[in-house]
Amino acid sequence: MEVVNPIVRRWQRESLEDPEHFWDQAARALPWMRTWDRVFEWTYPTFRWFIGAQTNLAVNCLDYHVAHGRGGVAALVYVNERGDRRVLTYAQLLHEVGRTAAALRGMGIAKGDRITIYMPTCPEAIIVMLAAVRIGAIHSVVYAGFGSGALADRVKASGSRLVFAADVTFRKGREVPLKEIVDAAVAAGCESVEHVVVLRRGSAPARMTAPRDLDWDGFLGGGRGQSGEAVPLEANEPAYILATSGTTATPKLSVHMHGPYAVHIHSMARWVYGLRPGDVWWSTSDIGWVVGHSYIVYAPLLIGCTTIAYEGALDHPGPDVFWKVIDEFGVTSVFTSPTAVRLLMRYGEAPAQGHRLTSLERLFCAGEPLNAPAWEWLQKKVLGDRIPVIDHMWQTETAGPIVGNPYGVGLLPIKPGSGGIPLAGIDAAIVTPDGEPCAPGDKGILVIARPFPGLIQTLWGDPARYARDYWERIPGRRVYYTGDSAHMDEDGYVWFAGRADEIIKIAAHRIGTIEVETALLKHAAVAEAAVTGRPDEMRGEVISAFVVLKLGHEPSPQLKDALIATVRRELGPVAVIGELNFVSMVPKTRSGKIMRRVLRAVILGRDPGDVSTIEDGGSIEEAREAWRAIQAEIAPPADSAAGHHEINAPLRGP
Repeated sequence: MEVVNPIVRRWQRESLEDPEHFWDQAARALPWMRTWDRVFEWTYPTFRWFIGAQTNLAVNCLDYHVAHGRGGVAALVYVNERGDRRVLTYAQLLHEVGRTAAALRGMGIAKGDRITIYMPTCPEAIIVMLAAVRIGAIHSVVYAGFGSGALADRVKASGSRLVFAADVTFRKGREVPLKEIVDAAVAAGCESVEHVVVLRRGSAPARMTAPRDLDWDGFLGGGRGQSGEAVPLEANEPAYILATSGTTATPKLSVHMHGPYAVHIHSMARWVYGLRPGDVWWSTSDIGWVVGHSYIVYAPLLIGCTTIAYEGALDHPGPDVFWKVIDEFGVTSVFTSPTAVRLLMRYGEAPAQGHRLTSLERLFCAGEPLNAPAWEWLQKKVLGDRIPVIDHMWQTETAGPIVGNPYGVGLLPIKPGSGGIPLAGIDAAIVTPDGEPCAPGDKGILVIARPFPGLIQTLWGDPARYARDYWERIPGRRVYYTGDSAHMDEDGYVWFAGRADEIIKIAAHRIGTIEVETALLKHAAVAEAAVTGRPDEMRGEVISAFVVLKLGHEPSPQLKDALIATVRRELGPVAVIGELNFVSMVPKTRSGKIMRRVLRAVILGRDPGDVSTIEDGGSIEEAREAWRAIQAEIAPPADSAAGHHEINAPLRGP
């Protein structure tokens, strides 16, 4: 029986048979100041879309809706963990963006200039983003939680003239200072910075450095007599720069362009999320990540719906915050991360009980694969199969989804643990590292044969690295290298196994980190798991596992044995666990991706490299302590071949 329905198959097929016509038609769903002369031009390794067209991302997000009578509709709802709420209609948001655009011009900012935004997810930060693209300036948002070194690196790389900062952000009941981090970053050789604009919101006054620093009112006051009007921009002019959020040691500065970026995120908003003007949409991400750019700010506003911007922790002041927000605002669709789902899992089903959740129609996950046990908990136990929980996959570099379940076109059967199918317009395949096609079920690397509008055209200031890292990784083939290990089943569904450079090679077997972590999550006591490979003389590699338990469960030798038995049952004896240790947290990026390379570096006694994106530095030291304890526990005799344990062998000590 055919799993993928004929409408979706035709949608996929037609997009690949004539991709230029397909994207031409998709682009016409948006307003343009001038339409294009040519749809696509590929000058390897870069390319352009909608050549000669004129547009402006901010105009399409705001002016268009106000001009069509929707100025009174709520555009942006700001919510934070302290209980503060603020609502801006499309007309009000346009007014504030116009004021801020004029103020940017008052500071001498013009088309092509770069600004850095180091602020939490709050209205003022979003307004600055929209104001920058309105006048053709290029924003670089840096997650408000990075240290001064990471911030300085990104400011210098972008050559920003202004830095926008809040004095504090709110996190788990605390005011976390930001201004001193900005001061240290600017002092670290950021010679391009002329001024720092500070939004004061903390209980204590922020230290200001005259004449460099301006408060928010002073900044806005400088816009008197300046125009807040938008400028027409050629489709391929940059809208923003954003460093990748992933687990690699060296961040890359992705560049997204006004026209093609808008086409991709708007199309996928309709096709994948089924977004429509009447939706109340909540993406729980942060503006420091691409999800925040595309699906807190730009795509929801392009569609004309209401978007919720949330600042703070999803479990503060209590574990039911997530569910309360959905009920309070009548949220119709949520986009969250598997990390957030696993966080909610730690508290069980009780926090969701007592909340009606009747407005909620669908829930989406991305960031890492949504493991089948986490999907089942949310889909069955919490939501009672009333609405679909849908996984999908994309990257900073792709602007929006590339693999998913096209809810807006026709929902397909959900296969828990799969990211879905390659979406229309995405010419995807699974190949070996040598470029040979993989048969269904065979693990390889996900590649994309042809550019699509959401794909970055270059890296800021490093075009050579763009070609090398993305288009020249597979010998003899010019394909976009996602870096993700996966296989495709007989129905065309993609199953991700982890990053290609994180695959664990045990004897002749290749096991994905996601596969082992999913197996561990099958046990009812496990909230989160992270695994990596460790060198082993006999087998090449064995598995090092780090496990976080749900509330109410305690580490014990018996539980350790049970977890090992669970992995054996799920994956068989090929999955040799070298050691398993209980920890309270695993190292993750602030966007929710597990940093397995950090675990591997800890195990090998190496420097983990750039960890500026890590969520909690304590997790590194905890992993080191866990590894030291395991080393002491399993230290082999001098003549032993290796210190591994078969998957069914007991490990000593908790």
